[in-house]
Amino acid sequence: MVLQVAVNGDRSKADHPAVPVTEDELVRDVRDCVAAGAQEFHIHVRDAGGNPTLEPGAVDRATRAARAAGARAAGVTTVADIEPNLRRRLALIGRWTQPAYSSVNLCEEGAVEVMRALLAAGIGIEAGVWTPQDAQALVTCGLADQVTRVLVEPGEAQSGKSDAVPMVDAIHEILDRADIKAPRLQHGDGELTWILIEDAVRRGLDTRVGLEDTLYLPDGSRARDNGDLVTAACDLGAGAAGSP
Repeated sequence: MVLQVAVNGDRSKADHPAVPVTEDELVRDVRDCVAAGAQEFHIHVRDAGGNPTLEPGAVDRATRAARAAGARAAGVTTVADIEPNLRRRLALIGRWTQPAYSSVNLCEEGAVEVMRALLAAGIGIEAGVWTPQDAQALVTCGLADQVTRVLVEPGEAQSGKSDAVPMVDAIHEILDRADIKAPRLQHGDGELTWILIEDAVRRGLDTRVGLEDTLYLPDGSRARDNGDLVTAACDLGAGAAGSP
């Protein structure tokens, strides 16, 4: 099983002082997380001012640096909030060369165009499925057999604690019924983080953890850094330590 680390997301130092923003911080973070048991990384790349960016130079430098620091694979995001103009977003993506993959939220306008742009650039697709409706959109988009993996990722905005596992049950049922063969990585955020990691381990699925998703350990105490979260996830059976 793969354990991916979502190192920063849209978090800032104000959220947690250990959020990696600069390249040097990212490199140190990757090394610590690999030592703790992580294999892959999901990065929201920052520019010189610390702002999220999709600029090719910054994206390629960050993912190259993560690999050099020990990541088996490093990917990024295509979230529309970073570049709301779809035409410009597609142009930027088309110039990327270094990410192993990039996440695409099926619920966002232009998701299929973004997926096609990634394929044209030779970059893998992590198809982000938040709801059963997103799962159905993946099934019918015509690209499901070309994605690197499916991210099964209902967040707090889509389901509460009591609804999280039934939500992923419904998502998996749709994917199974359509015989979607791509590997699945299941995770959540906020209060759903550890619920869905434990459920992913039970299902034998890849999963992820990181300061993008939560600032807290399973016991409710505040994590020191991403390495602390990785250690906790491995203790629950995630990652290579939990593989058969």
